[in-house]
Amino acid sequence: MASSETMGVLARLQARLIQSWMFIAFFIGFFLFWEWSIVLFDIPRFILTPPSVIVEKGWADLDRLIYYTYVTGLETVLGYVIAVILALPLGLAIAFSTILRRTLYPFIVCIEMVPKIAFAPLFISWLGFGLLPKVIIVFLVCFFPIVLNAILAFNSLSEELSRFSRSTGAGAIRTFFKIRLPAAMPQCFVGFKYAAINATVGAAIAEFIGSDEGLGFYIQIVTGNMRPDLAFAGIFFLTLLGLALFGCVTLAERLLIPWHISVRRTRS
Repeated sequence: MASSETMGVLARLQARLIQSWMFIAFFIGFFLFWEWSIVLFDIPRFILTPPSVIVEKGWADLDRLIYYTYVTGLETVLGYVIAVILALPLGLAIAFSTILRRTLYPFIVCIEMVPKIAFAPLFISWLGFGLLPKVIIVFLVCFFPIVLNAILAFNSLSEELSRFSRSTGAGAIRTFFKIRLPAAMPQCFVGFKYAAINATVGAAIAEFIGSDEGLGFYIQIVTGNMRPDLAFAGIFFLTLLGLALFGCVTLAERLLIPWHISVRRTRS
């Protein structure tokens, strides 16, 4: 039984690799072009570093990169999780409240138009160089896309479904959990994914402006020391962190709404 399950897993992995061959080929070709174009066009190393050198120098500084990835990852995850916990109920409340739609919703739209980087110096001057101001910046970057998509999601139930639920005699609570919430989840995950993409951006921006640790701080310091090899290594770890968060959100989407067409298309 175990062997058959193992064979099934290996077969699925093989099928996934076969489907991904174009991306793998592009990925390999991109880095080969990067490696050889520096020699071909005689690009100075202090401007652009070959991938082989980035790997070599990054490996030598791996301990510091791993620690700074942990610091930035902690800021990112805390800010993102708090944003989800607060934004989803608020979006639901605004969707069902006329008063909140006329008062709080326009205010949220106005705040969303302000670049979040403008708030970073204020939070750092108020709260110092610790963890809290970075978490707040990540929270702000993630909060508004989630709440705006949640408002749209809970307001998008078709009139036909609303009439159908009323015709069956279902109450408001049963209708919400059986019809409205499942129908809203695909649009909510649009906000979750958009926020996940920008979460590491918020953390790096906060570390650029004022920090003594983290990947943003690391990239800023090594760039000032004219070390593009280490800067690219830091960018690579920052990319891995963002991909990990986005992958977790995508996995949650597949587990929670496996019936939706967007999930079924990715599996086909």
